[in-house]
Amino acid sequence: MWLLFAALSAVFAALTSILAKVGIEGINSNLATAVRTVVVVVMAWGMVFLTGAQKGLFGISGKSWLFLILSGLATGASWLCYYRALQMGEVSKVVPIDKMSVVITLVLAFVFLHEQFTWKSGVGIILIAAGTLLML
Repeated sequence: MWLLFAALSAVFAALTSILAKVGIEGINSNLATAVRTVVVVVMAWGMVFLTGAQKGLFGISGKSWLFLILSGLATGASWLCYYRALQMGEVSKVVPIDKMSVVITLVLAFVFLHEQFTWKSGVGIILIAAGTLLML
């Protein structure tokens, strides 16, 4: 099931880039990010209440709060930079660079989360990086 959700995530991420490029024409990229963020917040809380997950809100540990807040700050910074880059550049150039986050994420997962590094992981990192450079 995780594979289905990962594939859907990729499809929606692709749509996000195309829709955002059209949507930010003629407006400030920070304003566009704020509008998008409000939509995401409403959608996320809608899912929380639809599934009854709000019951777990007070059971979140201090550590989880800290890391969720830090993750939110990183997401916000990423979105602000991404929208600005989309506004200034071509989608076909911005998106591959943005997707270098895959390489960075894998390296960070190996270093900080001690996830297994295999020869497949190494080859994948090299191929993603090389593919990104070729697309530029």
